[in-house]
Amino acid sequence: MDSAALILALDVKKRREALDLLNCLGSSLNWVKIGLGLFSRCGPSIVEEIAALGYRIFLDLKLHDIPNTVAAAIESLGAYPIELLTLHSAGGSEMLRWAVEARNRYAKKTKLLGVTVLTSLDATALGATGIQEAPSVQVKRLAKLALQSGLDGLVCSANELNLLRTHWGPSPLLVTPGIRPSGVAADEQKRTATPAEAVRNGATHLVVGRPILAASDPLSALASISREIREC
Repeated sequence: MDSAALILALDVKKRREALDLLNCLGSSLNWVKIGLGLFSRCGPSIVEEIAALGYRIFLDLKLHDIPNTVAAAIESLGAYPIELLTLHSAGGSEMLRWAVEARNRYAKKTKLLGVTVLTSLDATALGATGIQEAPSVQVKRLAKLALQSGLDGLVCSANELNLLRTHWGPSPLLVTPGIRPSGVAADEQKRTATPAEAVRNGATHLVVGRPILAASDPLSALASISREIREC
């Protein structure tokens, strides 16, 4: 497998802040994740603006609604240069199939990713939602639902990478948030890993936010994480 791609989670509050940071990082970065916060503040134009700078776009909206609404959202997003788009696998097979059909019709260049269990949830938090099995069991269940519905890949924690690679082989994209270099605080994340651990376990994309955004020298932090990924 080729080296995993590093995606910057651009979780900032203002358009100017986002653009200034990208100006600082320049060509050291290929992928940018635009999440619900920045997308809600700036609208779809932020996708076009960042893509115009040469970055590949991962739009992380975690769509989860009735099938028709999700399909309509994907139709609307088809006009934008989005390469990766997330949906909650827990939305069910019908929602996921409608999403795939809408993508095939309106957004052929977009890969769909099924979110399994958020990395902010551990067994206790998951149990509070009524799911009593371990997170890994729920991840495996939702992964099957997503991939059998035609999605291109999954979002999962590094803890489940080995499990998913063993069961599904090399084909699915496995996008892993909750990446924390050694010595960096986990914040509210419960299921984390270092970049090297995630790459060794089969991630195709690593999503990193605060270890870069909160660094005193974001460019140096990005370079350090990129080097760790390359050396795996």
